[in-house]
Amino acid sequence: MIMHMVLLKLKSTVSSAEIDELFGKFEATVTTMDGLESFHGGPYSSPEGINRGYNYGFSMVFRDATARDAYLPSPEHVDIAGSIGGMLDGSFEEAVVAFDYEY
Repeated sequence: MIMHMVLLKLKSTVSSAEIDELFGKFEATVTTMDGLESFHGGPYSSPEGINRGYNYGFSMVFRDATARDAYLPSPEHVDIAGSIGGMLDGSFEEAVVAFDYEY
């Protein structure tokens, strides 16, 4: 299994409806992409305060690296990733962290 985690710094002007729509698009891919097992996402909620400005995050579980590798260049992923650009608080490199691990 592959855990794909993404942290986002979204602008404070991004509405809840826009975030719900974005996460809904990701969640919809669970039913269309072979090997994508689950999606979960939401706002930062820890009292620790060590989020370094990342205010939203999500995780996706893939059956294996082959499923993840097929998802990344897929039209669905490219479309969703493209829609995030205007929501980011900073450049892509400053406002997105992606981290995968096998378990």
